[in-house]
Amino acid sequence: MPEANLTERQRKWFASVQAGLERDSGKTLEEWVAIVKTCPETSQRAQLKWLKDNHGLLQNHGMQVLNAAFPPDVSWDEPEKLLAVLWSDPASRAIFDAVDAAARRPDDAIQTVRKSFTAWSRKVQFAAARPVKGGKLMLGLALAPDADPRLEAPKNESWSERLKARTLLTSPAEVDAEIVALLQAAWERS
Repeated sequence: MPEANLTERQRKWFASVQAGLERDSGKTLEEWVAIVKTCPETSQRAQLKWLKDNHGLLQNHGMQVLNAAFPPDVSWDEPEKLLAVLWSDPASRAIFDAVDAAARRPDDAIQTVRKSFTAWSRKVQFAAARPVKGGKLMLGLALAPDADPRLEAPKNESWSERLKARTLLTSPAEVDAEIVALLQAAWERS
């Protein structure tokens, strides 16, 4: 992942995961790649479960091995391509662009594109957005749900547990002064 797209805390975490694989498992990344290539499973989720069940390799190290063994078509090193894949629906992309502009107003807000959502961080994550079918966007914020009537508690979101509130946006016009103020408040807490 490009260093510019990570907070200092995220850089340290990724480095510790990478450094810890051999220390924690007794095997090098190359040895794990050879092992996972013998896996009878074909889906990433099943391969990850196979690594855990058969070799005791947990989520973070398992994903490190899988990404090395089976590089994704679009990687974290290509954030613009990831954005294009994630935000391919023109309607949700228009909402995303409005949210992104508001979320990045503070100069030190860092955007990170993930497989299923885009996050914004300062020291820690303060907001995230994921596309929703029908050209909509779900915005998560590091605020309490009672901070604004438009907010609700999240239900089964894959982003950071720090994001305690969410709101569904259906058009770029909904990224109004209130949403900008909520993003600013979440940023200030991060």
